[in-house]
Amino acid sequence: MTTYAIGDVQGCYDPLRRLLDKVKYDPNEDQLWFAGDLINRGPQSLETLRFIMSLGDSARSVLGNHECHFLASARGHKKAHRTDTFSDILDAHDADQLINWVRSLPFLHQDTSIGYTMVHAGLPAQWSLNDAKRYASELETVFQSELFDSFLADMYGNEPTQWNDRLSGNKRLRFIINCFTRLRFCDEHGHLELKEKSAPSENTRHLTPWFEVSNRQTANDKIIFGHWSTLGLSNKNNAICLDTGCLWGGQLSTIKLDGSEKIISLDCDGSLEPY
Repeated sequence: MTTYAIGDVQGCYDPLRRLLDKVKYDPNEDQLWFAGDLINRGPQSLETLRFIMSLGDSARSVLGNHECHFLASARGHKKAHRTDTFSDILDAHDADQLINWVRSLPFLHQDTSIGYTMVHAGLPAQWSLNDAKRYASELETVFQSELFDSFLADMYGNEPTQWNDRLSGNKRLRFIINCFTRLRFCDEHGHLELKEKSAPSENTRHLTPWFEVSNRQTANDKIIFGHWSTLGLSNKNNAICLDTGCLWGGQLSTIKLDGSEKIISLDCDGSLEPY
């Protein structure tokens, strides 16, 4: 059996199927990990979601920021953007089933037998992997409870920017979800910087990618993530980014989690122009 981790699909169903053909994926033998952002912006969100759901236990995914935005829109807490492409899901005859399946996804997936953990965006330096698992579970419990809608209504925002064990309520949950689904950079004080989306460069020299922050508690843990198409394929400090910008005309990429860490990529036509 081979486990393949795949970067952000974002509704690019046809490239996904071509990539699986390229690696000769066998759903009876292999397992797929999806690093979140399964849907939205691409042309076939409904087909993508139904396909991954149909794989059952052969696929594992974590929630990305686009799934969270989809859920907030589906529950009436956020208006869809003009670039959103999940109306076909909301209009589908099985919309309730699809929404509930997305809602049930975790924020962190780990397999100790192969030694990898997957999140969509990142982890703050102060958290150990056990901390991250505990906070992911905390957030997942809220997503399955009667507090779900009250949190979604208060989910958006960039504050607080620093972790504190004394954080409580929606402020605590907002920090947690921002790490799992939005984090790219931290500033010189270790605070989350959530506005900058570019690749590390001279223009961002005052910022540090989350996986390069000094004294990061997960520095010895292999972390798979996506979310950062401007960073692209990257393997530094045990943090492996797989978002290679299929949506923007880049590639859709997968890594074999069999010890080889072999990367297989597929060129994509792209559905949107970068902005």
